[in-house]
Amino acid sequence: MSDTANPQKLGPTRTPEFEKRLARRYRKERNFKLMGQGAILFSVAVLIFLLGNMLINGVGGFQRAELTVPIDFPESGITGDAVSLTAPSAIQVLEMQGMSDVVTFYAEEALGEEAAAELSRDAWRDVAAALQADPSLIYRSETFYLPASSDLAAALDGEGSPEIQALAQTLSEEGKLAENWDFGFMTRSDATSPQQVGIWGALKGSILTMLVTLALAFPIGVLSALYLEEYAPKNRWTDLIEVSINNLAAVPSIIFGLLGLAVFLSIFPNFRSAPLIGGLTLALMTMPVIVISGRNAIKAVPPSIRDGALAVGASPVQVVFHHVLPLALPGMLTGTIIGMARALGETAPLLMIGMRAFVATPPDGFTSPATVLPVQIFLWSDEIDRGFVERTSAAIIVLLLFLLLMNGLAIYLRNKFEKTW
Repeated sequence: MSDTANPQKLGPTRTPEFEKRLARRYRKERNFKLMGQGAILFSVAVLIFLLGNMLINGVGGFQRAELTVPIDFPESGITGDAVSLTAPSAIQVLEMQGMSDVVTFYAEEALGEEAAAELSRDAWRDVAAALQADPSLIYRSETFYLPASSDLAAALDGEGSPEIQALAQTLSEEGKLAENWDFGFMTRSDATSPQQVGIWGALKGSILTMLVTLALAFPIGVLSALYLEEYAPKNRWTDLIEVSINNLAAVPSIIFGLLGLAVFLSIFPNFRSAPLIGGLTLALMTMPVIVISGRNAIKAVPPSIRDGALAVGASPVQVVFHHVLPLALPGMLTGTIIGMARALGETAPLLMIGMRAFVATPPDGFTSPATVLPVQIFLWSDEIDRGFVERTSAAIIVLLLFLLLMNGLAIYLRNKFEKTW
């Protein structure tokens, strides 16, 4: 019989050596998955530790030690009516009437001379602000919760000399000293005492600076990306421009601060530490990121979109602005989110243009002196007083919430304009 009629039975192909190699490959794959899962778990653990540490310290930053002081305004000698007490100069008028001495007198009467001496020296301003908000207080008695000194606040947390700790404990047991939620932290500006500081001045400065940055960087970056990708001729000059843009995206931020110091402050010397100058400086830093992401988004639009628009009679400009740009806009917004998030957290370029000044009042506009949240956090972290540690953590929480809000709005707009094809 022929060999075809009696085919030989084939032997097994999975030899012991093959099984060992296969098991080794599977083992490496399992180990790689475990390494990836371990890296993710480690990253999540570090993030939870960081956020937890910030929340633990930051909760105390939203509180302050306050002394209870009742004030009888009809007997205090303070006078005024609804018109004068609500005027912009009301606090100055009340200061001239001796509001500070009145608060000190009633504090000594309610707390004793030793405890009244631990009242914050600017506590009378809280009383004046309350009168300005509600002039009817001038006709009755009212109990105020006024900020204690930094030493008494630290003693309430178990720090300081034994004498002041004993005083804090006595006042706390009598219900005259307690840590309350400081709602004014979100409405006040910088101060020399951690009991009086607020974040609104820096937050408003950040908002104004980001508005200037976005108003300049986004349209210029988008138009630059459209020109380079759709209209610019491909030659060595455009190649040089592309290389320069890529290099600018990697330049350290402090270099842009030096540029802003040399150029913008030379043109506008009276606007030092203003949101306008800060926004111009951060716009230069953000623009290359928007240009690069914009060009990549434009490249991702299929050529068939352009061909189809031209086939139905659209002009080249209509093709770009009616078809290519709407489809590329979500990708451009992604680059804008990244650039704006980087700009929001920058400190070095703003320090170079003078936005580290002590600003006790919120900025009135884009040309008023201001600071921003990252710089405010940097300045508070450098303070000796321990009370600023908790305030710094609270400011970091506000910065993170502001960043999440800004990114959430940008992501919403990106999803709204996103189109499928």
